[in-house]
Amino acid sequence: MRVAIYTLGCKVNQYETQAMETELQRRGHELVDFESEADAYIINTCSVTAVSDKKSRQMIRRAKKRSPGAVVAACGCYVQTHTEEAEGLGIDLISGTGQRMEFLDLLEQAVAAEKCIVHVDEALRRRDFEVLSAGGMASRTRAMLKVEDGCTNFCTYCIIPYARGPVRSEPKITAVEQTRALREAGYREIVITGIEISSWGKDFKDGSSLIDLLEVVSAAADTMRVRLGSLEPRTITEEFCRRAAELPNLCPHFHLSLQSGCDKTLRDMHRKYDTARFLESVELLNRYFDRPAITTDLITGFPGETEEDFQETLAFIEQCGFAAMHVFPYSIRPGTPAAKMEQVDMPVREERAHRAAAVAAKMHRAYLDGCVGKTYPVLFEQARGEQYTGHAPNYMAVAVRGGEELHNRVLDVTITHTDGETLYGAIKEETV
Repeated sequence: MRVAIYTLGCKVNQYETQAMETELQRRGHELVDFESEADAYIINTCSVTAVSDKKSRQMIRRAKKRSPGAVVAACGCYVQTHTEEAEGLGIDLISGTGQRMEFLDLLEQAVAAEKCIVHVDEALRRRDFEVLSAGGMASRTRAMLKVEDGCTNFCTYCIIPYARGPVRSEPKITAVEQTRALREAGYREIVITGIEISSWGKDFKDGSSLIDLLEVVSAAADTMRVRLGSLEPRTITEEFCRRAAELPNLCPHFHLSLQSGCDKTLRDMHRKYDTARFLESVELLNRYFDRPAITTDLITGFPGETEEDFQETLAFIEQCGFAAMHVFPYSIRPGTPAAKMEQVDMPVREERAHRAAAVAAKMHRAYLDGCVGKTYPVLFEQARGEQYTGHAPNYMAVAVRGGEELHNRVLDVTITHTDGETLYGAIKEETV
């Protein structure tokens, strides 16, 4: 069977798609490009915003139009939370965010079925973590390892807890086994990912926390780099930093989800920290690591945000001095408490996003300027014209003159200059 997959949304969706691709090939099926003719199309959907819902529907319709005789299957957050709506799109197989291997069993059955198969569980009742094959793209540079699923934070703008269910963690022994397999497969870096990795271990109810997992994974990774996905700010404690700083292969890149720099807005969002606690995390990281890259997300124009609130946010992000930021205007997510709050006009949301992005760009340039003259081990990943690019441990993009002979090698690069987006330098010597 020729199968094409289109993935929307987060790194967890990307991870789960890669696991499905691996399993489909193991079962003897052929993977083809989504724009090609196929016997089956899988759309791994997203529902983080109303725009994500729309894109999911568009891709489903595109697949049905391209090959009317093919099986069109949808999984992921959109069909988990909007099952009845999805049924109206004429999909052959609907599954949610649960068991991905069972979904592939149903996909094979759907080829012979004459009616729509709907297999969506109640996410909030889930208790087990599904272990999926860890890996990455065929280039064998960076791989993802999903160690956690679910979230119980229930932020007022977010539907993900309803789509993914409660926290479920991968056991340490399984994570170690997968890490070793990735190392043996030739990967040079592993990214620890999940819906809310800061919550890893909470379901074990034995005091386990993310730093416990990080220590054993880092040991199993050996010479492979270990990079963390997005973190809840309260994860960053004195003990976490002390133990993390002792791990030689941990990348000094920490993505702390902020969302707003105004305490009133944080309360309205139902975030579980205030700006003082967030700043404490930033200061701890700067104390224990040498120029760590601290990055974040920011939502502008959240319901009820005034100009004064936004000014507080602008002052706070400058105080933090982020290395990079993702800035976006608030997008209404139907079905969440925030959707019922008093909305800020979209032009105001967008204008604030532009202003915040300008501050973010200034801070990013300042961080890159501080990298000039330093030497970093760079993992080279892909060509860009006559240059080859990769990432330093702090996740800043680095380019040097070179070709495919650099692929998947880690080389020391002395940074000579920056254009405000990328670091440029000269190779010094091979590191590993």
